[in-house]
Amino acid sequence: MSEVAARPDGAPAWRPRKHLWKALGLLVVAGIGLKAIGEWRDTHALLINASASLPNWAFVIHKNAVPARGDYVFFVPPAGPLVARHFGTEPQMFGKIVYGMPGDTVEHRGADVLVAGRLVGRMKAQSRFGEPLAAGPTGTIPASCYYVGSPHKDGFDSRYAAIGYACSTKIVGTGWPVL
Repeated sequence: MSEVAARPDGAPAWRPRKHLWKALGLLVVAGIGLKAIGEWRDTHALLINASASLPNWAFVIHKNAVPARGDYVFFVPPAGPLVARHFGTEPQMFGKIVYGMPGDTVEHRGADVLVAGRLVGRMKAQSRFGEPLAAGPTGTIPASCYYVGSPHKDGFDSRYAAIGYACSTKIVGTGWPVL
């Protein structure tokens, strides 16, 4: 019978040290954690809202979620002279609330805007710089498009032709306020 050689601390030479197993476990857990953070980053974003059109100033955005009525939605605004004059030639994404879904009807009654028969806002005749504002689209909201708005009286949203509907090709994601 052969004997197992012992280390100086008295443990058998073939038995790994406990701290090596702990280090290996920590590396595995760290790897899993980093992978989870990377996957979250690929599907989410953090947005700081610099506009007064929404009541909150920080949002977490879920990039792959399909908007539902009442959700906050974040989208790239359409290019155009009015948007460029007010927000620059490369404006940041806009954040609004989904008031109308595909298939809903949008109506204008004077300055009032109704979506699916519900008052969602009032249009203004001019921008804050005195430029004329054209009324936004009316009729049935097309597939993959949404009527988006803001509770703010000066919100620049689907009420106006310069913004129109937020359609899926321009939507970054939906979000929820965190601050």
